[in-house]
Amino acid sequence: MVIRRPCQTCYTKRDILRVAITVFCVLLLSAPALALDFLSVATPAVLFDAPSTKARPLFVIQPGTPVERIVSLDGWIKIRDSKGDLAWIEKKYLSETRQVIVVEDRAQIRAATDDKAALVFEAERDVVLTLLEALPGWARVRHRDGQQGFIKSAQAWGL
Repeated sequence: MVIRRPCQTCYTKRDILRVAITVFCVLLLSAPALALDFLSVATPAVLFDAPSTKARPLFVIQPGTPVERIVSLDGWIKIRDSKGDLAWIEKKYLSETRQVIVVEDRAQIRAATDDKAALVFEAERDVVLTLLEALPGWARVRHRDGQQGFIKSAQAWGL
């Protein structure tokens, strides 16, 4: 005669459901942590292919350029630029000031969040603008000359 003992590693449907709900809740609560994190370059800096000054230098990035933080590691940050290129930069060269960069050939900056609003100025591709406020579909920006207005989100990178 064989005596059967309850399985020590068997899980009921209720146990599996409980774990699934817990995992779902953790992922849901961590969603804001997955949001894009944009910074800007504070001073001209050399970008490297690895987090070390002994790594291969790639190029110099200009001040004001918006970048996306991908990973932070011991005083170094892996960044992505508006073209999608990845590189490492020393954290000391970055600023929390939010900038955006024009990605259209010519972006229209308007007086209000409306396509029919008065045109304040036009900005060409790669012009950097200071982000004042992000709005649904639009962003309030300021040019370094002081002019302010609203740009469509699709015309700028860094939002």
